[in-house]
Amino acid sequence: MDFALTAEIDDYRQRIRGFVDERLIPLEADPASYDDHENIDLPLLEKMRAEAKRQGLWALQMPRDRGGQGLPIVGMAACYEEMNRSIFGPVVFNSAAPDDGNMIVLNKVATEAQKERWLQPIIDGKVRSSFIMTEPAPGSGSDPSMMRTTAQRQGNNWIINGHKWFITGAGEAQHFILIARTSDDQRRGLSAFLFDRDQPGWEIIRRIPIMGPEEHGGHCELRFDGLEIPDENRLMEVGDGLKVTQIRLGTARLTHCMRWLGLSKRALEIAGSYVRDRQSFGEALGDHEGVQWMLGDAAMQIEVGRLLVMKAAWRLDSGDFARKEVSMAKVIVADVLHQAVDTAIQLCGARGYSGDTPLGWMYRYARQARLVDGASEVHKMVLSRFYMAEGDGFWSWD
Repeated sequence: MDFALTAEIDDYRQRIRGFVDERLIPLEADPASYDDHENIDLPLLEKMRAEAKRQGLWALQMPRDRGGQGLPIVGMAACYEEMNRSIFGPVVFNSAAPDDGNMIVLNKVATEAQKERWLQPIIDGKVRSSFIMTEPAPGSGSDPSMMRTTAQRQGNNWIINGHKWFITGAGEAQHFILIARTSDDQRRGLSAFLFDRDQPGWEIIRRIPIMGPEEHGGHCELRFDGLEIPDENRLMEVGDGLKVTQIRLGTARLTHCMRWLGLSKRALEIAGSYVRDRQSFGEALGDHEGVQWMLGDAAMQIEVGRLLVMKAAWRLDSGDFARKEVSMAKVIVADVLHQAVDTAIQLCGARGYSGDTPLGWMYRYARQARLVDGASEVHKMVLSRFYMAEGDGFWSWD
């Protein structure tokens, strides 16, 4: 087993790390860098994105012939981790959710015409996108079979009616991927569609307030009342909506983990720097055994998460869905992020709890990790099913 990065991937990783250290982390201390929702201010974002493009660090996950860098998922894992050492990082490199997952699934399953119309503008950074699936109760959440939003065929069009919420990025998205019910079939009852913000027949009811800082475009509640979508804008075949979702979420869940590991490492960097210098009872805080236990355990858990992520990335690169590996990484890394940030706040004391570091931002952001893209409990149910079906084969080497 060789865990070394290729020279090409490591070059990207080091250049991204330098960009983050030199251009992004310094911005975090300036209140003018933030918009009203605690993310990077849009004019500043465009400036940083232009720099990332000039340095050849743009859209690592997309093919070179579409303006990306063509990295495998293992390469994305190493580089996304470096990006999110800054709270501003992923969006600067066009590797933030939900655009990241949307680009990946469109590149895999869209027709060439659909790629040109719906994918390329996202890659180029001309538009933002959103993925529309979750519904208020009694609609679908972790269980897609409960979906109530419908798509009914009328001639060459599909008519959409329904209600969605917690749709990330919808407030600023131009292009949307929508999952809706097209039949009562248990496994093939859902289909996927593409539509543009400017089409009539839908509305944003509200931008839902949340506990933590928000992605650009927030988390919105939407209503559909007769939205017409031409059949040419259907993604894959009728009944393939669940398949589209699985293809998208497999990699998207893992890229969340990649980014969370970067935030986890940054939290420990902040804590490590503090405890080296802070004197307590006649010695550096970092020389106290209790502090060492806390730092050592958090650092170890980050490495556990990294190994799970890399194994899942390797399986995805090999063409496997890696459902088991992705679920394990998702559960563990969500906990790792919370532990790392909580440890850093505790070690930095009042300074960690204050606004003088980004730790408070990270702490509120971290709480969503155990919920988004499948609650941890749902992923543990998935892992239980794998174990009951595979027995000792759950831990096979191949």
